[in-house]
Amino acid sequence: VQLVESGGGLVQAGGSLRLSCVAPGRTFRGYAVGWFRQAPGKEREFVAAIRWSSGGTWYSDFAKDRFTISGDNAKNMVYLQMNSLKPGDTAVYYCSATSSTSYSRASSEYDYWGQGTQVTVSS
Repeated sequence: VQLVESGGGLVQAGGSLRLSCVAPGRTFRGYAVGWFRQAPGKEREFVAAIRWSSGGTWYSDFAKDRFTISGDNAKNMVYLQMNSLKPGDTAVYYCSATSSTSYSRASSEYDYWGQGTQVTVSS
């Protein structure tokens, strides 16, 4: 499954960005789609995920109050709306997909990955 992210960029602290993820030519049916991020010198960390069939979502603690993950069935897109961004949110954000039925938070549980999109938050 090929995944393509878009929507990253440079934003000032307090601003918002919306990231998008698409799997060209196929549906996310049967998958959970997650977002991870990796800052320089740090481990890749879980941000949020959505189960395509049910729409159920789960979040990391740092994301649950500021970020929203959603899916658009018509466009077969997954979005990550990020509000009240902080310099600490600066990272490469990756879209990923897993066929696991658990509420996966570990990167090792995700089978497919996009190339990543850079998010930079200036102070």
